[in-house]
Amino acid sequence: MNPTTPFSGQTVDRVDGKLKVTGRALYAADHPVENLCHGYLIQSSIPRGTIAAMDVTEAQASPGVLAIFTPFNPLKLYTPLGQGEGAISGDFIPLLQNPEVHYFGQTIGLVVAESFEQARDAAALVKVNYQAQPAVIDVDAGLGQAYPPKSVNDLSATVSVFADGVSSIDAALGEAEVSVSGTYSNPIEHHNPMEPHATTAVWSENRLTIYDATQWVQGQQRNLAAVLDVDEADVRVICPFVGGAFGCKGSMWMHSPLTAAAARVLNRPVKTVLTRGQMFTAVGHRPIVRQTVTLGANRDGTLTAVKHEAVSSTSRVKLFVESAAHRTSLALYKAPNILVSHRVVPLDIAPGTFMRAPGVAPGMFALESAMDELAVKLGIDPVELRLRNYATVDPNKKLPWSSKHLDECYRVGAERFGWSDRHAEPATARDGDWLVGTGMATALYPAHRSKAEAKIRLQADGTASISSATHDLGTGMYTVLAIVASQSLGIPVDRIRPVLGDSALPLSPVAGGSQSTASVGPAVLSAAESAKKKLIAAAIAGQRSPLSGMKGDQVSFENGELRAGSKSIPFEQVLAALGRASIDGSGTASAGEEEHQYAFLSFGAQFCEVRVNEWTGEARVSRFTSVMDIGTVVSSKTARSQVIGGIVFGIGMGLLEATQMDPRSGWIANRNIAEYLVPTNADVPKIEVELLNFPDTVFNPLGARGIGEIGIAGVPSAIANAIFNATGKRVRDLPIRPESLLTEPGHPNLA
Repeated sequence: MNPTTPFSGQTVDRVDGKLKVTGRALYAADHPVENLCHGYLIQSSIPRGTIAAMDVTEAQASPGVLAIFTPFNPLKLYTPLGQGEGAISGDFIPLLQNPEVHYFGQTIGLVVAESFEQARDAAALVKVNYQAQPAVIDVDAGLGQAYPPKSVNDLSATVSVFADGVSSIDAALGEAEVSVSGTYSNPIEHHNPMEPHATTAVWSENRLTIYDATQWVQGQQRNLAAVLDVDEADVRVICPFVGGAFGCKGSMWMHSPLTAAAARVLNRPVKTVLTRGQMFTAVGHRPIVRQTVTLGANRDGTLTAVKHEAVSSTSRVKLFVESAAHRTSLALYKAPNILVSHRVVPLDIAPGTFMRAPGVAPGMFALESAMDELAVKLGIDPVELRLRNYATVDPNKKLPWSSKHLDECYRVGAERFGWSDRHAEPATARDGDWLVGTGMATALYPAHRSKAEAKIRLQADGTASISSATHDLGTGMYTVLAIVASQSLGIPVDRIRPVLGDSALPLSPVAGGSQSTASVGPAVLSAAESAKKKLIAAAIAGQRSPLSGMKGDQVSFENGELRAGSKSIPFEQVLAALGRASIDGSGTASAGEEEHQYAFLSFGAQFCEVRVNEWTGEARVSRFTSVMDIGTVVSSKTARSQVIGGIVFGIGMGLLEATQMDPRSGWIANRNIAEYLVPTNADVPKIEVELLNFPDTVFNPLGARGIGEIGIAGVPSAIANAIFNATGKRVRDLPIRPESLLTEPGHPNLA
């Protein structure tokens, strides 16, 4: 293990923990606003067509109703910005501007009333007359319209890497001594964070303050300004706490500008809180993904060819690409011949969006399941097979890794899990009625960072505030930034006051892509140095300062004190002597030339034990060990929680989660968290997490890479591989439910 660094492994309790457990943390729907009224969305009940008429007479006359906005009484909105314009919009078209319906659950109206209940009840009274048109909702029905997108993960839809003299991937596979091929799939999945999307919009003298559930206040600010046709400077977005997001709050969705536009028309604050059912069509999902992976290898297990073809669903009105092959098979294993490709199938469904480990989560299910199939066919231990194909440089870019210790993840994980005791022969281990199996898989996720800014304010009461327009989605950013500021300044964490989630604060990227610590952390380091230098300059220039007249190189800032010779003066005493309440330092950080000289990834290894009931086909994960190489571990408690959360997410993806959509009407049958199955306490075993803690200072001065999303990577495949080891049945479609294992006529059990 690598020795800890000055910014690693702190076991600090969550800085925001008391606020949350006492109910004092204010989420988007919690901010007290006077004279508030409430919005409620009306959504379409057909997948495609035109609204011929909307009868709002009865609804308009119901108690408390202030206004009903529809395509026939619209709120004027404009086209949102794209990602290239510094913002992300989940919706491509402004809603309520015409009577066209593009998918089931599309917002076709907004009722505003004095209370939520009155708005909801009035919405149920609106009568809609449609002229329905044929819709394509099923992937199989739409395959004939599939096409390669212009770009997948900033690459072309098909990317190939061939050895000299090799003409095609099929030629390379044809020469392989051994090959395996399989098609793997996952259904539409929904994020379902505990906090629903919510927006509270308040206008004052043509300036908008909006409390919004978002992962990017400044991106939301830019898009709201564009869609509402106002200056960005006149929009302020506030979101100090986010009750979970997983990607669905990374984009702007149309309920936000609709709420703001209604508040402007009514000249009253309006709050719109989405119901659980509305969130299934209004704020995105993970698309359906089907992947065919073909591996060619020598008999010693060394890969000679990897062919990974992906097809995913997308909305006809908003392209979203779940880049499963590009983000995995181009990056993980050493193979002289690799081809990845992607096609999208346009459907009449709501737009998809980023969902925890987009592309990687389904992509690793396919790739790591195929690797297990190859290991079984060759009779090679799955860990050993991966080590034989260990990539010391990026297989596509041919660049060295900034830091990579995946081999140690395998070694430590196998040792901690007890991998050497496994039964290699499938269906040979049991405990009563339960068949017991073990499986493993690799985890990876791209290491991202973006330009970020931060401000540190040293204050005369001995505290320091740290501010940036980033977010804490439950990920621990308040704690992480407090630790970085604490160790940079040499003062205790309890004297640091983090301020996040306000578009008026210094620049920060979207809190997505596992980039927040890697982006904002270095900016905090820079801001701390700036604050120290400014304080020293003020101390030697100030006539009333105890350090007046000294030279800059004679004074240092250490452990919260200015030191010069035998003098050691706490910074708050220096500020008091200067008659100043505070002094600010600002910092900026962004990627440099190293971005083009190295490849950046986080890595990990996932090991699990699964028990399958031989009579019912019920599968339960009974043990899990995860080892991660994610660079510097700034906050060990929250980092471990992130990995555990990702694993729980992966258990849901592997065994439970699937959105049930009628292929004719687009109707989502399980639009709730009673029938949309997610893991509960009973589904989650003891999870052991080991963090290697090798700082990646090539990537950034903090040495930290992302950890929020890698936890899910490889989990569904590790579970599927363990189920095969337990039962001898290979399941390639998620989720793996009892019916996946009890499908053969005349076989009532798995014995």
